[in-house]
Amino acid sequence: MTPVLTRRALCVGLAATGLAAPALAQPWPARPVRIVVPFPPGGSTDLLARRLAERLTTSLGQTVLVENRPGAGGTAGADYVAKAPPDGLVLLMGVTGSNAIAGSLFRGLPYDPVASFAPISRLVSAPLVLVVTPAMPVRDLAGYIAAAKAAPSSITYATPGNGTSMHLTGVLFEQMAGVSLVHVPYRGSAGALTDLMGGQVQSSFGDFLVMLPQIRAGAIRPLAVTSAARHPLLPEVPTMAEAGLPGFEATSWQGLFAPAGTPDAIVQRLHTEVRAAMLSEDIRGSFASQGFIIEATPPAEFAGFVAVETRRWAEVVRAGNVTAN
Repeated sequence: MTPVLTRRALCVGLAATGLAAPALAQPWPARPVRIVVPFPPGGSTDLLARRLAERLTTSLGQTVLVENRPGAGGTAGADYVAKAPPDGLVLLMGVTGSNAIAGSLFRGLPYDPVASFAPISRLVSAPLVLVVTPAMPVRDLAGYIAAAKAAPSSITYATPGNGTSMHLTGVLFEQMAGVSLVHVPYRGSAGALTDLMGGQVQSSFGDFLVMLPQIRAGAIRPLAVTSAARHPLLPEVPTMAEAGLPGFEATSWQGLFAPAGTPDAIVQRLHTEVRAAMLSEDIRGSFASQGFIIEATPPAEFAGFVAVETRRWAEVVRAGNVTAN
C-alpha cells in the first residue's frame, strides 16, 4: 500500500468505526513525526528510538525523526513533549525515570508523569546489572556490601542521571542492603560508562544493553542482575535475591507516549504500527539478543502499568527521603 493510500485508508477506517474527529479531517500524519529521546545519543533509549523511527517512516508513509533533548534525568525532554500540541506529531520515548519516578522525586516538576501523557505502548523492559571496575577488589555482591559497610559513603556508583531508574535502583539497594553509597549522575548512559571504564567511578547500576558488550569484553565485572530470575545472556551472574538480598527486584522499561489529549484514533493507529515494528523479526531479534524483553503492550494495559510503577517508586523515594533538586 502506498503512503498516500495508507493515510486515506486511516481516515476512511476511522470514519467507519466512529472514531473520526476534527483533528483527523485531513490524512494523518500530514507532516513529519518526531520521537523525542530525553537523553543524549548512544544509550539504549536512543538506539531503540532510531530503529523504531526507521520502521515507522515506512509504515506511516511519513518521515519519523529522532530528536535528543537531554537534561534533568529525562524530565526536560518529557516536559517538552507534555507541552506539545496533542496531534500525534511529537512523541516521547519515555522511561521509568521520566514517567514513573520523576513525579515523586523532583519538586516542582512542570508536568504530571501520568496525567500529561497518552500512553501508546510499553516497548521493552530489562533488568539492570550492578557492575564494578576491574580495579575494585570485590568479586561478588557480598564483598561489595561488606566494602560499603566498612567504609560508608566511600563507594561511588554512576547512573545516566538523577531520577532515572538506575538512580532509584541504587537507592532501593541502599535501603535493602543497609549501606550508604555516593551517587554520581551523568547526562546519559554513554558518559557514565566512559568514566566507569576509566576508573573515575567504581560501580554502576547499569543499563543492560549498554553494559553487556563491556562485560563480555572483560572491561567491567558484573556482580548481580536486578531481575527476579537470572538473565539468559548472563546465566553465570546471580540475581540480587540469590546473592543475598531476598525480594530485591527492579527493571528498567521504555515506552512510547503522546501528549495528553491526543485523539484516541491516532493513539490506536500508532500502537498498531509500533506493535508491528516491535514484533518484526529484525527489531525483535536484535533487541532480544541484547537482553531486552519485547513488550508491545496496548495503550490501556500500559497506562495501568505506569500507574502501578508510579506508586511503587514513590514508596522508595519516601522511605529514603530522596530528592533530586
